[in-house]
Amino acid sequence: MADGTTETTGGFRPVAAGEWAGWSTYGDSPFEDHAGPFYSRLDETGQAVCAFRAGKHHMNGDNGFMHGGCLMTFADYAIFIFAREALAGHGSVTASMNCEFVDAGREGELIECRGEVVRAGASLVFVRGMITAGGRPLLNFSSIIKKLRRRL
Repeated sequence: MADGTTETTGGFRPVAAGEWAGWSTYGDSPFEDHAGPFYSRLDETGQAVCAFRAGKHHMNGDNGFMHGGCLMTFADYAIFIFAREALAGHGSVTASMNCEFVDAGREGELIECRGEVVRAGASLVFVRGMITAGGRPLLNFSSIIKKLRRRL
């Protein structure tokens, strides 16, 4: 494909070239593609990591700081990456998200997110994580994902 991605695999489009080679985008999320684009991969330990490069369109006005809504959107993207196995076979929605803004991201920085499933139940999945830039914490968050029942 012209954007460096290859065919979709399980909803994910692997990136074959450029800065994001070896990462994947989620192929079915127009809002997140517009807000990001956001990327994910497994790190050397097998843990999911999400990232994006902060651009001008992620900034809040003329002050050069990342918009808080961008960080929250990225956190919302990441929780579904971290909970992917727990959500297999289910539709799902964010039921709750709590965030603490710790520092500001700046244009050009690599913004990363790491997190974990705290508990996965029959209908709720609890996730927590941290968004960083250069190891500097930007946003701490916890979230609850609601699994949806299939409608007949």
